[in-house]
Amino acid sequence: MVKKFIKYYKPHKKLFMLDLFCAFLVAGADLFFPMFTREIINDVIPNRNLKMLYVLTGILILLYLIKLICNYIVDYWGHVVGVRMQYHMRKDLFAHLQELPFSYFDDNKTGHIMSRIVNDLQEVSELAHHGPEDLFLSFVMLIGSFIILCTINIRLTVIIFAFIPLIFWFAIKKRVNMAKAFKDVRKKVANVNAQIENSISGIRVAKSFTNEEYEMEKFDEGNIEFKQSREYAYKAMAEFFSGIRFTMDILYVVVMFAGGMFVYNYLINPGDLVAYLLYINLFMQPIRRLTSFVEQYQSGMAGFERFVEIMNIKPDIKDKEDAKELNDVKGTIELSNVTFKYNNKETILSHLDLTVEQGKTLALVGPSGGGKTTLCHLIPRFYEVNEGNIYIDGKNIKDVTLKSLRKNIGIVQQDVFLFTGTIKENILYGNPEASDEQVIAAAKNANIHQFILDLPEGYDTYVGERGIKLSGGQKQRIAIARVFLKNPPILILDEATSALDNETELIIQKSLEGLSKGRTTLVVAHRLSTIKNADEIIVLTDSGIEERGTHEELMKKGNIYSNLYNAQFKGYIPDEL
Repeated sequence: MVKKFIKYYKPHKKLFMLDLFCAFLVAGADLFFPMFTREIINDVIPNRNLKMLYVLTGILILLYLIKLICNYIVDYWGHVVGVRMQYHMRKDLFAHLQELPFSYFDDNKTGHIMSRIVNDLQEVSELAHHGPEDLFLSFVMLIGSFIILCTINIRLTVIIFAFIPLIFWFAIKKRVNMAKAFKDVRKKVANVNAQIENSISGIRVAKSFTNEEYEMEKFDEGNIEFKQSREYAYKAMAEFFSGIRFTMDILYVVVMFAGGMFVYNYLINPGDLVAYLLYINLFMQPIRRLTSFVEQYQSGMAGFERFVEIMNIKPDIKDKEDAKELNDVKGTIELSNVTFKYNNKETILSHLDLTVEQGKTLALVGPSGGGKTTLCHLIPRFYEVNEGNIYIDGKNIKDVTLKSLRKNIGIVQQDVFLFTGTIKENILYGNPEASDEQVIAAAKNANIHQFILDLPEGYDTYVGERGIKLSGGQKQRIAIARVFLKNPPILILDEATSALDNETELIIQKSLEGLSKGRTTLVVAHRLSTIKNADEIIVLTDSGIEERGTHEELMKKGNIYSNLYNAQFKGYIPDEL
């Protein structure tokens, strides 16, 4: 874990070394003051040497000016090192999240992921700056003050150091409790974040059901757990620090008593005792730093461990080492003996064979849970098949790069997602390098251009979080415009017109038919009026492909498809439903 942490220092090693060098000079300047005090009390004052007093005072002022500059560098650039390391960790984590499959996000709450990206890495940043600096300063001060203490009076130093193992024994013992407590705090923070994210996202639903009090109760459960966890962490921290301070206070008493006895017995002079007491204070500083470092280390490493946990998750869907680019796609899709189950549980698709010829439109219909959307998610490799293979133009999709595969597939889903931003930015998501003219053309094809022009800000209109300021139909048409702009050879339309009224649906349907010409298209639909013109319709159920054919052929059979169609347009519910 520590090796992984240290690796993030490498890009900033020059700045980091400057920070440590300045910290070393600061420690050195602090070590000089007791030496000068001892010299003044033992020699300069008794001998009334005014000139030496001026010299020593001037040297101290110069040292403290150097210390001022070094402290500025440590406080500013030292923190910059931590911030830059945090930046790289957050960048690595976000990039890694982009590689993880849908299954990871199915199993993990958004709030938990956000907590790891933001809260955990904030603590890591503080550890990155203060951790090595505190350790380095502590060892410099400990070694320096110990050597000087020995030169003043070695017997008194031996007495003091007999207490040091007791301090470290106590610190190590209490460190375990602190580690557990701070790790638990991290988990509880993530739970609170997840609850907040979930509640705010569903605030309109909560209000419509007048369930504000219920949401408060759910939130308060996590909030109470977080409070209790934090209280326990502070209890462990209080036991740690109060115990450490007590042992240090006792150490001061020992020094005062032993030093007084030494002076009484003429084993040390008063000047040396004053210098000794000053050095004891310097000697205590690194011990305090080390005890503070323990708390900071627990908190920071708890965050870093949670960071590493995600980084250690290997994406189960990734490019092969010899993966090739998928270019010049014509659009023939073939599924050969495909079997798929979510998390190796219930089988969704079993030994499915299916071919969609280049430029043809295939419609998938059937009861919910039959695997229609799942099938569409397997083609761009959002999920990996358990058995069998999928081919595009005869090339196994596992043998091509994910980027080139997905670049050639356009998807409009039932649950439309718009990013926070403007209408133009959301359409441009289909092709970030497109010109304004291309964006407008895509909007016209999706029958949304005139509506956009009627808005006060036009294409620069802010859509709100998840497009909340737009109606369902308007969001759907922007999503369709996005795919028009991408202009891929393969289209997947998963209930692409489900949020539209009948009039708009007819207009969009014509646009989609125009877009589908010359392109391979898979359409998932429950509104069967949208797929009457498909080249082939497949009825997919739990048992696999039950029926296939054109609309007219399936209507003549009078089975599942015919019953579904009649249920929609003739107002009765067949026995099969």
